[in-house]
Amino acid sequence: MRYHNITKDDMLNGDGLRVVLWVAGCSHHCKGCQNPSTWDPNGGIPFEAKDEAEIFSQLDHSYIEGITFSGGDPLYEENREEITRLAKEIKKRYPEKTIWLYTGYLWEDIRRLEIVKYLDVLVDGRFNLETRDVSLKWKGSPNQRVIDVPKSLNLGLVVLHA
Repeated sequence: MRYHNITKDDMLNGDGLRVVLWVAGCSHHCKGCQNPSTWDPNGGIPFEAKDEAEIFSQLDHSYIEGITFSGGDPLYEENREEITRLAKEIKKRYPEKTIWLYTGYLWEDIRRLEIVKYLDVLVDGRFNLETRDVSLKWKGSPNQRVIDVPKSLNLGLVVLHA
């Protein structure tokens, strides 16, 4: 897996102060994407043990609510295995921290992936420039959903995050 940045003390990509991992690789290529430089799966730099250690050192802070995976698309085919492994390790080490993930895929298409059981919130769906709305919380267009993953898995239907 490759990535572009690790943002610390972020308040724009999920509830509370967060660490954000911006991965490389996306096949959606949404018109008006805020991060088109992350589309190339060969862009950015290799994600290595030192980068994982940097994330863990940030998550060690009690004031950090959790991590957000964004990009690019964390669920781009070439990212899935490594993102799943990382999410699993974070849940094991920091069970009280939340994991958010932004993806252009729909819940209905990815809900059976292993990573889903480690997520707290999933923002799904491709960004739609024609319906862009800057007043929306945690998403850029109204077709996207901010999904409470544990409740959705438990009930077998999409439950939106409050």
